[in-house]
Amino acid sequence: MKPPPFEHHAPRELGEALDVLARVGARGKVLAGGQSLIPMLNMRLAAPEHLVDINRVASLATVEAGPLGVTVGALARDTQVERARAHPLLTRALRLVAHPVIRNRGTVVGSLAHADPAAELPAVLAVLGGSVRLARADRATPTAGGGEVPNAAAGEGGVAVRDVGAAEFFVGPMESAVQPGELAVSAFFPALPERSGTAFCEVARRHGDYALAGVCAVVTLDEDFHLAEARVACIGVGPVPLVVDVRELCGNRPSSGVAWAEVARAVQDRTEPEGDIHASAAYRLHLVGVLAERALKEAVADAMTGR
Repeated sequence: MKPPPFEHHAPRELGEALDVLARVGARGKVLAGGQSLIPMLNMRLAAPEHLVDINRVASLATVEAGPLGVTVGALARDTQVERARAHPLLTRALRLVAHPVIRNRGTVVGSLAHADPAAELPAVLAVLGGSVRLARADRATPTAGGGEVPNAAAGEGGVAVRDVGAAEFFVGPMESAVQPGELAVSAFFPALPERSGTAFCEVARRHGDYALAGVCAVVTLDEDFHLAEARVACIGVGPVPLVVDVRELCGNRPSSGVAWAEVARAVQDRTEPEGDIHASAAYRLHLVGVLAERALKEAVADAMTGR
C-alpha cells in the first residue's frame, strides 16, 4: 500500500512550522512520530495535501518536571518520557503502549492529538485533569526565524497559544480540539499530592494490542488513611476517555473498609460500551467492572507504600 500524493514540508523552527500550518490550514497534517498517521495514509484513511514534518524542530523534544507537574513537548518520544519517570501514572501507562519499536518513534502528544478512545495516554491526561497547549501563527507579529517555545506566554514571538483542558480536548473518537492551522506543542500532566497512588489495568488480546477495555485510577489518602480523592478513567468503552469521580461512592470509611466491588459496579453503570469483532458490549462492560475494582485496590496499595 502507498499513501496518496502530498507535499512534504520540513521546518526547522517552531515559527516556520506554524507559518506552514497557517498557510495550508485544513489541507495539512502534522507528522511527528507517525505511528498512527502513516498507517492511515497507507490505507487511504487520510489524504492530506500537505504533510508538515516537525521532526527537525528540536525545541519540542523536551520533558520538563516541576513541583506542579510534568510538561511533555510534542517531539518527546514515548520511550524518552517513560525513562524520565517524571510522573508515576504516565510511566505506568507508557509501559502498556504497543511495543518498544513503536514507543521509540511514537510521541505522547501525538497520541493525545490522535484521540483514539482505546489509547492509554488520553485516559492519563483525563484522569489527572491535565491540558494540551495549542499554538498557531499570530499574524499580527512575524514568526519567521523562530517562534515560541511550548511554555511561553500567549502572543509572544509571533505565536498565539491556548491551553485546552482534557475535558474539552477530547471531542470524539479520533477527534480532538486541535483546529486547522494549530499545532499541539506540549501536554501538561499535573503532579499528585502526597500519599497518592496510581494504577493502570487493561485487557488486550495480545500484549501491545489496543485494549479491549482499560481503567486507570488515582487515589489520595489523608492522614487517617481515609480517601481524600479517588478517580478512574476508562478506555475502550466510549467515544472519549470516561472519567468517574468515585470519592463519594466510597463513603467516609478507611480505605481498607471500602466495598470496592460496589464502587466498580457504579463505574460500570456509567459506561455504554459498544461491541465489535473483538469483543461484545457485554464483555467490555464486565471487564470495566473487574478492572475498576482491581485498579482502585492497586492504587490504594500504591498510596499506602508511598511509592
